[in-house]
Amino acid sequence: MVRFFNNIRQKLAAENKVMAYLRYAIGEILLVVIGILIALQINNWNELRKQSIAEVEFLEGVKKDLTQDKQYIELVLKLMEPKIETFDLLNNKEFLKSHNENIDTLFHNYFTTQRTFYPVTGSFQSAVAGNEINNYRNKDISALIIKLYNSTYSRVIDNGKILDDRWDYLTKKYSHGRRTGNFRVTDNAKYSEIMDDIYYHYLELQWYRGVLKDTIIEIDELLKKIN
Repeated sequence: MVRFFNNIRQKLAAENKVMAYLRYAIGEILLVVIGILIALQINNWNELRKQSIAEVEFLEGVKKDLTQDKQYIELVLKLMEPKIETFDLLNNKEFLKSHNENIDTLFHNYFTTQRTFYPVTGSFQSAVAGNEINNYRNKDISALIIKLYNSTYSRVIDNGKILDDRWDYLTKKYSHGRRTGNFRVTDNAKYSEIMDDIYYHYLELQWYRGVLKDTIIEIDELLKKIN
């Protein structure tokens, strides 16, 4: 009988030991799982922190680039105005009647150096190349930046190239006049020829001016949102 009860006691002790091992193993597993979850959370937090820092740096870089772009556009517009004003004078018959001696000077003024706008794209291109821009949290601002660089600026560049091509043609054809200040306007036919040539450049210049002014408005609105 004693032996029977000893066997029962040993069996219960063994069962208790197994349960203790099970509890220990489960505890170990839970600790490992909790550790993994904490590590993942810390990693996610670090990634979000890095992403947030990158986004701030990106916006600061874009803001700097856009400020430079705006300044250069304003310079291009400033240089453009005398050409437009000069053409308007050359196309004004009443003005020419009393200032006919100034025709060469006016043509020379029109043929002064031309500049077109090309944007600073470093910050934007860097974010696009690393696909970071799609991960930034402020989706509205990111969308506006993408529109400006991929759509508006592309249109500005295309218009600038058209204007440059026309300008290249004019400067080559009238290189003598640009160099000497004498455009050899000997009669109405020669005058009309020059006016016809610069008229198409003048129209493109006016169109380009409008595009640049619209671009400044878009830049200003974007800078307000970034700030």
